Amino acid sequence: MDIAMIGLGVMGRSLALNFERNGYSVAGYDTNPNLDSSAFQGKNIGVFSTLLELVSSLKTPRVILIMVPAGKPVDDAIAALRPFLAKNDIIIDGGNSFFGDTERRLKSLEEDNIRFIGMGVSGGESGALWGPSLMPGGAESAWEVVRPMFESIAAKADDGLPCVAWMGKGSAGHYVKMVHNGIEYGDMQLIAEIYDLLHRGAGISNAGLAEIFSAWDERDLRSYLIEITANILSHLDKETGEPLIDLILDEAAQKGTGKWTSQNALEVGAPMSMIHAAVESRLLSSLKAERVLASKLLGGKVADFHGDRERLILAAEQALYASKITSYAQGFSLLRLASVEYDFDFDYGAIARVWRAGCIIRASLLEHIAAAFQRDPALPNLLLDDVFGEAVLSRQSAWRDIVQTAIGLGIPMLATGASLAYFDAYRSEYLPANLTQAQRDYFGAHTYKRVDKDGVFHTEWE
Repeated sequence: MDIAMIGLGVMGRSLALNFERNGYSVAGYDTNPNLDSSAFQGKNIGVFSTLLELVSSLKTPRVILIMVPAGKPVDDAIAALRPFLAKNDIIIDGGNSFFGDTERRLKSLEEDNIRFIGMGVSGGESGALWGPSLMPGGAESAWEVVRPMFESIAAKADDGLPCVAWMGKGSAGHYVKMVHNGIEYGDMQLIAEIYDLLHRGAGISNAGLAEIFSAWDERDLRSYLIEITANILSHLDKETGEPLIDLILDEAAQKGTGKWTSQNALEVGAPMSMIHAAVESRLLSSLKAERVLASKLLGGKVADFHGDRERLILAAEQALYASKITSYAQGFSLLRLASVEYDFDFDYGAIARVWRAGCIIRASLLEHIAAAFQRDPALPNLLLDDVFGEAVLSRQSAWRDIVQTAIGLGIPMLATGASLAYFDAYRSEYLPANLTQAQRDYFGAHTYKRVDKDGVFHTEWE
């Protein structure tokens, strides 16, 4: 058989069906004895009861895709497979693994001459079945073996190109997927804040907001997340007939990839205020009981909106687009710093192109990002591209209006506010870091540099 799938849950089952639909035979294995394999009936997919039978059914070099939860389950799957594998066999981890774990596994498997690929997979169940965005990295010789099959199952962008590309050596694939998820966190939070401002702040109904988001999805903001937001806001609960969104508890969970992005950004020295704010917002949402108490003791929303709603809606569209540009600017800046730190040698245009379809953050904006890196592959920040710079500058008045309106109403906009503050800080020739450095020298003799002469200095302040 062409490929083995270990883990036949939602994602593994969908990928298996995708491979089979595209002409590949699939050998499947899952530790769940009650696995429902009815979807495989009549298809060129065989489910085996032991790993030995699974591995024995494969062509050589054997290609095995692991789709199990990140962490110990991946290590356990690799350990169980290892005795049955031979030189040049290929293991692919398609889960949301931490990139540091991928580096460790790659080096360990190299000892037995087993090739390892860490591959980011985005698109959820539907993407896995009909075309995901794929971000592989690791043993490059293995990529040439599996490339045709992954290009066949990947999502296709509007120009027909498959949304899969080799990200680089080591853990490059899982690193790119981690940053993808961090941008996803930021994107979702920005949309949620605009929804909150217009709904709770300005009193626009869910039905009205559904129409607004549908209209936005026809313009610059066109994206998967905007599209599904419109669908969510128009969805009625079957039991009550009420908007389902109003019946969902305001606690947002997380699996850790956004947190990893935030943590790693601090390690490599990348300013990522958007993703920090998005992660913090989810953490704040989990404090539901405390927030209920605080709303009683401290008060909630401080004012009602009495302005021009239509003007606010127009400003919200502009502010959301400017914030999204800033979010992607931060994400690609992190990729650039990480590429140097970990010697990934990323192709930023290729990354943008891979994200154009199939993945959660797919958006028309990515076509412009790919074009920006085609104009200047060494572009240090998207805000320095003429097209994006003008897009943000032309929207900054609306951007500021939205943040100021939210502050006046008492509507929290952690991510939107952080994106605007980042924009202002990034374009500031001078920042108050001179005072910070003077304070460090005052209490810790950490020294400082001067603007009027070379050298490193220390002052006896008292």
